[in-house]
Amino acid sequence: MARTKAATLEELKKEPGKAELVDGEIVRMPPTGFLPGYAAMRILFSLHEYAQTQKNGYAVGDNVGFVVDLPRRKSFSPDAAYYVGPHSGMKFLEGAPVFAVEVRSEGDDGPKAEQALAKKRADYFAAGTLVVWDVDMLAADVVRVYRAEDPSRPTLYRRGQLAEAEPALPGWRMPVEDLFPYFVQGSDGSS
Repeated sequence: MARTKAATLEELKKEPGKAELVDGEIVRMPPTGFLPGYAAMRILFSLHEYAQTQKNGYAVGDNVGFVVDLPRRKSFSPDAAYYVGPHSGMKFLEGAPVFAVEVRSEGDDGPKAEQALAKKRADYFAAGTLVVWDVDMLAADVVRVYRAEDPSRPTLYRRGQLAEAEPALPGWRMPVEDLFPYFVQGSDGSS
C-alpha cells in the first residue's frame, strides 16, 4: 500500500537504526564495513580533541540526528560532525553542524552515488553547514573538502597530507594517514 502522507520527525525518532527524513520519506542507511567505520571513528576522536581545547562546540558521532527545515530534507545523520549550537539532551540537535563528514561505504561509487552525494552536500550547505568532507577510503584523493562558499571546487587530500576544514574549524588539521588502520591483517586475522 502506498503511503499517502509524508513521514514525520516523530516517526523518524522511532526508526531502529540510522535514518534521515528526505522528500517526506524515511531513508534508512545500512551498516557499513570496517574501513569506513574506522575512518569515521578516527575523525570523531580528532574532533573530540579539538572540541576539548577550543570549548566552542561538540564533536558528534555517527547516528546522531540533526533537525533542519529545508523544502526536501528535515534531518541529517552524518558519520561525524562538529556542532556549535546548544546541546539538546536526549533529543535531536536543532540545525545543521558547521562541519559534516560523509564516509563512503562499499558501493558508494559511480554516477548515481556521485549525484546523490552532491545533492546531500547541497542540502548541508542550504541548511548552514560550512564544510563537508567526502571521504573515500578506496580513492587516491581520500578526502575531498567541499566548502559552502565554492561547493563545486573541492580541495583534495591524499595519504601523507594534512586535511583541514577551514573556515568551519580554524586551526584543526588531521593527517589523512590517520584514517587508515596502523597495521594490516590477513583475512584470517593474523598480522
